[in-house]
Amino acid sequence: MRRIQAGNALSAFGLGFTVPYLYIYVAQVRDLGASAAGVVLAVFAMAALVALPFTGRVIDRRGPLPVLVGAAVLASVGAAGMGLSGSVPSVVLSAAVLGAGTAVMQPALATMIVWCSETTTRTRAFAMQFFLQNLGLGIGGLIGGHIVDESRPASFTLLFGIEAAMFLVLVGIALTVRLPESASLRSARPADTEARAGGGMRALLGHRAMVQLLVLGFVLFFACYGQFESGLAAYGTEAAGIEPATLGTALAANTAVIVAAQFLVLKFVERRSRSRVIASVGLIWAVAWTAAGYAGLGHGSQAMATAAFISTYALFGLGEAMLSPTVAPLVADLAPESMVGQYNSAFALVKQLALAVGPAVGGPMGAALQGPYIVTFVLFSLGITVLALRLGKRLTPVQDRPSLAPKSRVVTVHKPEEAVAPAH
Repeated sequence: MRRIQAGNALSAFGLGFTVPYLYIYVAQVRDLGASAAGVVLAVFAMAALVALPFTGRVIDRRGPLPVLVGAAVLASVGAAGMGLSGSVPSVVLSAAVLGAGTAVMQPALATMIVWCSETTTRTRAFAMQFFLQNLGLGIGGLIGGHIVDESRPASFTLLFGIEAAMFLVLVGIALTVRLPESASLRSARPADTEARAGGGMRALLGHRAMVQLLVLGFVLFFACYGQFESGLAAYGTEAAGIEPATLGTALAANTAVIVAAQFLVLKFVERRSRSRVIASVGLIWAVAWTAAGYAGLGHGSQAMATAAFISTYALFGLGEAMLSPTVAPLVADLAPESMVGQYNSAFALVKQLALAVGPAVGGPMGAALQGPYIVTFVLFSLGITVLALRLGKRLTPVQDRPSLAPKSRVVTVHKPEEAVAPAH
């Protein structure tokens, strides 16, 4: 587990080096124009949507380790290609390879964490993953910002080279991992993997608790991450008069709250109902959007508007810290052992869809329809609360509150929903 988490942090560090600067690199440093930069960002996201539907089935057939290694090598090739690209076709191809590789790594890493944890320890394991991801992204972005120089393309080549190297370090660490081979894991894997994988998506879509969690996940990511650098940023600059530098301060406040609060929050949530914790996040985010509304639509001073806008990002960070030990472990606990990869990939796919749709909807609204924008996302946040409470009615007591599970050194064999009566 320590090696998996270390690899996870290093890959996040590499991504933090480059992702914030993709637009500037393509549009200005390589002088390919704003339209080419927009295509690159779209391809980066679309590659994930193309790759993820096939990822879960491969993970469940071959195991997460070879998938992680292959994805990290692919991402390394994409990062290196991006740093050397000077034309539109080569930079678009590199973005597609990098986007596909980084997307596939997510469910592979999540499945490895599931294999190396138990129901009672999984909450803490996923909280640690989220903490290290944010720490890696934040440190990577901070250091990368001091290296890049728009007048020197070589500085960006160095940046992408470091990112490529970080992915290869992840490969090296992953190859030293020996995943547990417990009796429960072996017996959970069906002998007829072809037949089982063929019916995997039908089985997943027939699992009503998982379908509800996917819907909830889409709303969560759409109402938060999908707005950070698009709709909320446009709203802040247009309606609240926020300076671009203040946007960076707000994002830093978000990361700082996550890093500072993650383990304090973990002690609070790990013995409580997951569905109620998620429901409370909806209420916190409703307050966050209300603060954003005050920043842009209120009549206070500019200093008050700036403080309210930064507090919006800080409140989002508090909600994110509460979600990390609840949502991802819940995906794993709902999945039959033979379908953990497919469940993780389905949730990652829903996340990518939300991140693609969120900016497309929020960007224009945040820039031109400030009042309806705030009202819409206050309602989405309250919708999170309603969806979470409805989901809680379909979970077993242990799925909703894993602290009730008996302590064991054997990974639990999870049953499909049809085999377990829902708790009321």
